[in-house]
This record gives sequence, C-alpha cells and structure tokens, in this order.
Amino acid sequence: MKNLKKAIALCLALLLCLTFPVGVSAAEANDAMIDEEAKASLTLWKFDWTNAYKDGVWDEDSFISTGWRESYVEEVLGETVREGDANGEIDNPLGNGQNSNGYAIKGVGYTIARVAKIVTFSEAANDQHPDYNLTMVLYGFDKEKSADLLAAIGLPNGEGSYENADFMTERDSLVPMDAGDGSDNYWYYQSDVLNKALADALANNATEVKNALEAYIAASDEAIEMDLTSENGKTIKRDLDLGLWLCVETTVPEMVTSTTDPFFVSLPMTTVSGDSDSASPEGGHFWNYDVVCYPKQNTGIPSLEKFLRESVKSTGKNDGTDSIYDGFDHVATASAGDILEYQIISTLPTITSHATSLTTYNFYDTISEGISYNKALKDVKIEFFTDKDCTDKVATWLQDDGRFTVTYSSDDRHMTIDITAAGLAEINGDTDNVNGHLFAGYSNYTARVTYSATVNSDDSFVYGDEGNCNEVVLTWRRTSSDYYDTLIDDCHVFSFGIELTKLFSDVDPETATDTDMYKQVKFKAYNTTDGYWLTAVRDEETGIYYVTGHVTEEADATIFYPVTTPDGYGRIKVLGTEDDAYNWYECETANGYTLLKDEIYVDIFADYDYDRLCDVYSKDILGVLQNDPHYCFGNAQPMSMTDADGGYDLHLTGIPQKYLEHYFLTATATVDYNDVTMQAQGDSENAVAPLTVVNTKGFDLPQTGDNGVMVFTVTGIVMMAGALLVIVLASKKTKKNSAQK
Repeated sequence: MKNLKKAIALCLALLLCLTFPVGVSAAEANDAMIDEEAKASLTLWKFDWTNAYKDGVWDEDSFISTGWRESYVEEVLGETVREGDANGEIDNPLGNGQNSNGYAIKGVGYTIARVAKIVTFSEAANDQHPDYNLTMVLYGFDKEKSADLLAAIGLPNGEGSYENADFMTERDSLVPMDAGDGSDNYWYYQSDVLNKALADALANNATEVKNALEAYIAASDEAIEMDLTSENGKTIKRDLDLGLWLCVETTVPEMVTSTTDPFFVSLPMTTVSGDSDSASPEGGHFWNYDVVCYPKQNTGIPSLEKFLRESVKSTGKNDGTDSIYDGFDHVATASAGDILEYQIISTLPTITSHATSLTTYNFYDTISEGISYNKALKDVKIEFFTDKDCTDKVATWLQDDGRFTVTYSSDDRHMTIDITAAGLAEINGDTDNVNGHLFAGYSNYTARVTYSATVNSDDSFVYGDEGNCNEVVLTWRRTSSDYYDTLIDDCHVFSFGIELTKLFSDVDPETATDTDMYKQVKFKAYNTTDGYWLTAVRDEETGIYYVTGHVTEEADATIFYPVTTPDGYGRIKVLGTEDDAYNWYECETANGYTLLKDEIYVDIFADYDYDRLCDVYSKDILGVLQNDPHYCFGNAQPMSMTDADGGYDLHLTGIPQKYLEHYFLTATATVDYNDVTMQAQGDSENAVAPLTVVNTKGFDLPQTGDNGVMVFTVTGIVMMAGALLVIVLASKKTKKNSAQK
C-alpha cells in the first residue's frame, strides 16, 4: 500500500512539474538576451491621419505604438472606403475614378541611419548610488560622426551623457569597438535622456531641428534610403544591423503638409503591451527584431481661385484699388477693346522643413481666342501676403526679377508662370513666419498673381451668354519628384451687342438699298452709364461693327451707317457692348423723311443664369479636383468648419478646402423701357438686343408752277388790277371837283 501511495505521489509531483515550471527555462532566458548575430527589419506604414481624424475613424486614443504589426490598424486605415473613392457609393467620386486605398499615403520617403551602438554598462556602488551596484543599457555615439546630430537635439559636446561610462571596457559593448580606440571616442546616453532631448528640441523649434536632422542624415555615409511607400502606404527595410537608428522623413508627395517628427528606434526593441485590440504580446518579455511603426501624417492642399474685372481705365465698375474684392469676380462683362485685369489667388501649402519644401509651383494660364495677353507691358506680378485677404504684404516679385519666368505658347493663348529656383528658395526659406516657428518661409501665406489682357475687337470673341472662358491650372510638387498634382479654376468674361434695323415707311428695304437711301442715314451711340461715345470699326465682309473703345467728345465718335448684307437689309449690328444703358441718336436720314424726335434708349442687363453652373470643378486634370470630397465638404453649398471636420478644430492648410462654384451670365434688354427678346449670336442664345427705326415720309409742300401757285398769282393780279382801278377812279373824281371850282 505504501508503495502504491509513493507511486501516486511521484506521478502527481511529475505532473505538477510539467504544468507549473518552477524556474525560467533556457529558451526564455535566451529570448531575453540580444542575439548579437541577428539582423533586424524596420517597417513603416503611412496613413492620412488628418482625414482619418476628420472622418471620425481615428483619434489620438485609437492606437498605442508597440513596435508590433497591428492588423487592425491596417484594416481601419488601409481598407476603409472613403467618401470620394471610386468604390464608394456616393454621387461625387474622384474624377480619376480610382480607389485611394483608404487613408494610405503613397510616395513618402524615409532615410534611416544607425547612429549608436547598444551596450550594457555595469558599475559598483558609488556616490551617485551608494546603496547598490548598477547595470543598465546605454547607447554609444561616435563623438565625431554624431556631433551634428547631438547638437541638433540640444546635446552638444556630449552634454547629458552618462559620464561614468567614459571608462567602459570593450567587453561591455554589444557591438565591439575598434581595437585600440578606447572609450574616449564615444558618448553614452540613457534612452530617456535622448527621448526628452529630441522632444524638447522639436517643441522649441521643430523647423530648425527637422532641417538640421535632414541635413545630418543626408550627409551621413551610413544613411539608407528606404523605398517610397507603396499605394498601400507601406515601406520595409530588411537585414539591418543592430543598434539605435535615426528615422527622418526626407521626401513627401504633394499632399503631405507636415513631415513626421524625426524619431529614434532601437533595433531590436523590447516588446510593449498594446491595448485591447492589439496583437502585441505582453510588454517587457523579449526582444522584437522586426519593428513596425505607424507614424501619423498630416495632409492638405493649397487653394486656387481666378478672378477678373474690367480695368478702371476702361470705365470699369471698380475703384482701381489693390483690394482683391474691388470688382473682382469669377464672371464679368466688358466692351470690346477694354482692358481686363486678372488675379489668381493661391494659399501656399504648409511647409515645415526642407523635406516638405516646394520643388515646383507654377501656373498654366489659358485665355479664350477673343482675348489677347498684353505681353509688351510685362505686367505679370506676384505678391505674397500673410493673410487670405491679401492685406499684409511681405514681398512683391516683378517679371524681370528672376524669381519667376513667363512664357507664351505659339498661339498666344497660353501663359506659363513658373517660379524659378531662386523664387522657390525664398518661399521655402528660413525667414520668420507669422504662423509660428513650426512653419518655414512663406508657409500658409497667400500668393496673388496679377496681369492684364485686352478684349479683341473682332469675331474671335464670343458674344452673348456663352461667354469666354479663362482657365488656370496650378501644379505643385514637393521633394518626392515622382508625385505632383494640380488644381483648376476659371473665370468668364461676357460682352453683348445691339442690332438696329432701319426701315422707311413707304419704301421696301430692297428698293431703299438699290436707291442708296441707307447711305444717307447716320447714327451715333452714347453710353449713358459710363459717360462716353462709342467707337467701332466695321468689317466690310460682314458689315458688323466691332466696338474698339470710347471717347468723351462727340466729334470723335463713330458714325454708324446701315448696311445691307446677305443676312439683312439696312442694319447696324454692333458687337462688343457691355451691360450698360445706351442712347442712340439719329443724326441724318434719307431726304424727304422725318428724323427721330428723341434718342432711343437701349438698356442691356446681365444677371446670373442659375440653370447653368460652371462645370470646371468636375474636370480632372491630373487626378486632383477643386472641391475634392476628401478635402472639401458639401455638394451644393459651402459648409461651416464644424460641419466640415466633424467638430474637430484642425487648423490645417486646405482643411476644409474652400468650396467653389459660380454660374454663367445671361442677358436681357429693353428698348425705350419695353422688353425685347434677345437674339442669338453663334452658340449664344441671348446675345444681341434688337430695335427697329422707321422713318416716315415728310409733309409735301407745294412746288413752283403747280396749280396752287397759279391761284396765288391770279389772285394777286386781280387784287393789283382792283387797286389800280380804285386809284384811276379816285383821280378822275379829284380832277372833276377841281374843274367845278
């Protein structure tokens, strides 16, 4: 019985040993030590934190960085169907018909460099810790190679290093020092000192620190450029030596407004516990040689708007001030021959360091065939302002300054304004930025481009409500040269016409033409709105008058003659009149016909056609749209900041993007205050205000030799004969009376 009990006890003891080990196994102990022969890998995922935050799918508390691959992060940020994606069920997809792979950012480039070795340092009790011996991990920096790095993060000349490690022996180092070097070639740091120094330096002046670290890693012989992130936002580098690595974001695509702060990563690193969704094992148990990071990225885009106005010198409806609101609009009217003033307003994207600096920023401008650039004036100008209203100017660039070039296409309908390397250096420069020390150069400033053009006085201009389109395309590129994008905007200019048809009350038009009656008719036109007389030139082939300008003296005004063409008899068709009031004066008419008693009052009115919304914002030039649903919110009306970003206050350039829309103009007219139906011209349904002038026959006066004149003659003779008879009789009576006496 005792033997049976002993056997059972022995079995239980063995079972307990198998189930509850009483010590650390050899495998666990080995896992806790760094394998000096191993290699490591670093994986970086880049996601658009700005839009994820704005869309409410991610926030600061959504993720704990563990260094472990977290599949739930990749699912939420990499596979979410966003508004505006081609695979999303919305009415306004991206114009390029593509799926954006959730919030993944393609084209981000990191440069990494091993900057320190990992060492285990031991020392006996001393004045700093008298009660215990000390063993800890330190990071050894080569004094010469790391001087600029440590200075950049506020640790110049070994400041903050663990001085007691100055006499560390070679066997203490995980990565052996070169034979005979001794410990004097290295500064040794605790990890918390490094982390605090880097964080404090970035908080004090992120732009300066980023630039310094970008310069340092670019000059490092040990720097490794990681591949640009894929369309899924991922990049990986394998077979890396063990040690402390510096990771710096050095190239970014056009959408990225701010680089991730440079950071240190230890390869390998000790495991860190994640949250309830994390796949990370419990922290502090072993070394992770395949580190995965998910650094957040802020994105945004610049803005672009194009406006025009009639020059004040062309009797424009403005005061001629430098205000961007003085008469500038997406639509305007003008007379042929008028000078138009254009402005392009663009808020520059955020620039936080050289890695986010602009390498391309140009405007490709297009005007319609009926408008001509005033090239000879060389009046293209770029101004920079700290504010969106363009009131606080910081710089003015002129065309010959060398900071931008202006080139024209062979047909003179396209103008490229390309900021040169010198101009980009100023934009990206180190000047103080009113937005704060986190921003570089002209970051978030507003650029205003201005130039002038003239409306042609011929049939190249489109008259009527079809309008004349004037587009501009902004192209910008950052340091990632493979990625650039565009925005587009436009404005339209409109001009109309008046057609006067001359008739005679008792003569048909064909007879009037054959008898040259129209050649005796003369009209002049006066713009009562702006106070000038019209001048125009007549195209002999079509008989159409095209407005060329305006004069103040009537003697200099154009005399309009009715002409007959295959299109009609006795007409005066004038094209190139804007929406103003005009008095038409009949100065002469055909012989025997009555001139008009008063002038004819013609009034042209232009107004928005709310049935015709400009479609420029649906055009996809290279993949990015104005009113991109990822950056602009609302399909019909602008939304407030709160509505746009889900209640978050982001304060980022381009978030939310200003919603843009504008309508075409159409025209109506009255003649002597009576409504008339506008006539079509080309593709324009409402272009020309018609009026008809009928001259009636004058009253007939008796001609010499007519019966009426003979009556007067006979009557006169009879009256003269009667008078003579009275005189004779009176004379005889006088003589008789004299004889009787």
